[in-house]
Amino acid sequence: MPELPEVETTRLKIEPHLKGRRLAHLEHAASLRYQDTHLAAGRTVARLSRRGKYLLLELEDPGEDPLHLVIHLGMTGGFRFQATPHTRVTLHLEDAGPLYFQDSRRFGKMVVVRPGEYTGMPTLAAMGPEPLSDDFSETGFVKAVAAGSKMIKPWLLSQAPVAGVGNIYADESLWAAKIHPAQTRLKPAEVKRLYAAIREVMGAAVLAGGSTLADGSYQQPDGLDGLFQARHNVYDRAGKPCNRCGTLIVKTVLAQRGTHFCPHCQVIR
Repeated sequence: MPELPEVETTRLKIEPHLKGRRLAHLEHAASLRYQDTHLAAGRTVARLSRRGKYLLLELEDPGEDPLHLVIHLGMTGGFRFQATPHTRVTLHLEDAGPLYFQDSRRFGKMVVVRPGEYTGMPTLAAMGPEPLSDDFSETGFVKAVAAGSKMIKPWLLSQAPVAGVGNIYADESLWAAKIHPAQTRLKPAEVKRLYAAIREVMGAAVLAGGSTLADGSYQQPDGLDGLFQARHNVYDRAGKPCNRCGTLIVKTVLAQRGTHFCPHCQVIR
């Protein structure tokens, strides 16, 4: 957390507050975690985009080369329109109120770089296609899965085959496709089901504003909860009946990540 749906919801909510406005400066007290942010001072936010779980603020200044403010929310990071006890960075704007970045566990990061210079962020540099874009094709996904022999869930989490799929949405997509998270060899029909499931799950989660779990670590910038947790079929439902067959959902650890699945619907084949 946050994953693509939560980051995309954040982008949509803060874009009207930032786009076209000039950043006066970024205020914080952690130069190692928020790097080269002084370079953003005086620049205008021309566009907000997202790549997987990263936010990209495209900064312009007449006569200067463009820059990107790259933001990773970490585990508990998010933006608010009001300061909180966990505010770590304040984005001061010249012609609007400030925007606050809060992060209770302090895993979030920011860095200002030239566009595309992501060598210090290997996950971003080698990220796969966006799941809701035309670049994420069924044919390409089938070829990518056929070329590997890794357990399917950890491979999804690597961000290499598709961007933005984290722990929650990997579990949900694999349940929808009836595929065990530890399966290593998938038939073309199974891969096609998984492709369709990823697109459906991610699209629905974005429309619902993401997932707010019991710990409340994610909320939208205006303080609203996401709503997709009400539609979880396996994630955080260990010991509860599968919505498809009634078998109790199991939680295990796979590649050091908590993993939820139905032992009846999702069997290694």
